[in-house]
Amino acid sequence: MAKRSLKAYEDVLLRPEGLAGAVDFEEIFGRRGPVHIEIGSGKGTFLLAQAGHAPDVNFLGIERANKYYRYAVDRIGRWGLANVRIIRADAARFLSEHVGDSAVDWFHVYFPDPWPKKRHHKRRFVSGSNMAQMVRCLKTGGVIQIVTDHTDYFEEIQKAIEAQGKRLDTIAFTPAAGSGDGELTGTNYERKYIKNKRDIYSIAVRKG
Repeated sequence: MAKRSLKAYEDVLLRPEGLAGAVDFEEIFGRRGPVHIEIGSGKGTFLLAQAGHAPDVNFLGIERANKYYRYAVDRIGRWGLANVRIIRADAARFLSEHVGDSAVDWFHVYFPDPWPKKRHHKRRFVSGSNMAQMVRCLKTGGVIQIVTDHTDYFEEIQKAIEAQGKRLDTIAFTPAAGSGDGELTGTNYERKYIKNKRDIYSIAVRKG
């Protein structure tokens, strides 16, 4: 059987070369509404389930790997979800250059690449500087949810959160719409890790 070709749905993808300064989410989505950003969307499993569950919310997925980005664009486009956009970009750079202050209601960071080798730790997305960027972008009352299966990385995540002091309050984690029993995100990575009986760490914080 021939492999189906992936389609680049123009109404789903957001092209970075067309951006200058802070993006206008109302213009991007053609409406007002809460803005949720997923860092590292993979093949779009979380976006599909969550956007279908919350049609009044505007979802932006950021994915750097081209093969996953193309798959997610095709998948979201075929489902016809009007409240999702996806961009292929470096998340840290996109936040610093294209997301304004107090513009986002929720950040979802699920199973980010742990870059386990010590010499690669600087490539990890969740760091002190990127946590500060997310907090800057969040509206008051906005939420950051992070999940990882990597113990060392989770300790680093906790330190990045603690460095924000009283700006962030720990809250209960809200499971994703597509999550099953014992799941938090409903993603392929999570299901694989649960099957392999790996420890999974999660944290949710709200901007005060």
